[in-house]
Amino acid sequence: MSHTIVLIGGDGIGAEVIPAARRVLEALRLPLTFVEADAGFAAFERTGDALPAETLRLCERADAILFGATQSPMTKVAGYRSPILQLRRHFDLYANLRPAVGEGVDLLIVRENTEGMYSGRERVEDDGETAILERVITARASARIVEAACAWARRRRGRLTLVHKANVLKETCGLFRRVGLETAARFPDVAVDELLVDTAALQLAQDARRFDVIVTTNLFGDILSDLAAGLTGGLGLAASANVGAGVPVFEPVHGSAPDIAGQDKADPRAAILSAAMLLDHLGYVQPAAGVRAAAYATAHTGSTTATAERIAAAIT
Repeated sequence: MSHTIVLIGGDGIGAEVIPAARRVLEALRLPLTFVEADAGFAAFERTGDALPAETLRLCERADAILFGATQSPMTKVAGYRSPILQLRRHFDLYANLRPAVGEGVDLLIVRENTEGMYSGRERVEDDGETAILERVITARASARIVEAACAWARRRRGRLTLVHKANVLKETCGLFRRVGLETAARFPDVAVDELLVDTAALQLAQDARRFDVIVTTNLFGDILSDLAAGLTGGLGLAASANVGAGVPVFEPVHGSAPDIAGQDKADPRAAILSAAMLLDHLGYVQPAAGVRAAAYATAHTGSTTATAERIAAAIT
């Protein structure tokens, strides 16, 4: 059985690290078919659409998507919508998985991916001096993200930490905490504890080895996962998966890095580790383990191409 993978380089260094990841995947000689597609801010500037209809059509027919990077403007641009956010919502990819491995640390952050402070409900009052954001937390989304996290904890070391700020955000985090603990109680083989998000950040910085699986809301997960990456080699090794109801999206979490784009300098290992997560998802467990081991064992040479070639050579 062959699997179709849509490759989207996107913006900046994404156009370099995704071909590097493809090189490693091709070295495995698995029944994978690759289809290249366009998306990102540059696509928006060319076509007026950051996620062109043809790209979405190709994604809908694929088994998985490997996405490089997108350039996100710091100010509002009329008509622009992040292609990653569009893909997450279109395919209902409610779980963002962020592993962090290194120096005795082996943890997984499971981040709710569809609501919270990234709800999109943001407005500026008529006076132009007040901006308001609505934080959306629902019982349904809270239950399914904690259920997913418990399933991952079962595969790992059986420990789950529920992270929230219910002492201050009593309604939104209060709901997430209540539903999360109720859901986790259905998994008696998983040891569950809870932490306030500021305490979780402190304990991650002090000794991340104490954690196995962390589950939390959207913004908290975004911040904590970058902290964990900083403790385990930086964003050059930070892979992620967006999974849920539809076609999954795998992506390195670094940005488009326009300052080094086009110079063959970008570290491709985060993209390659994201490709390993893709392989796991498709059932190629042993090849995924080989790619992961080679990526962690290979130092970045300073050249995107050379690093990818070394990793490809290590698994063939």
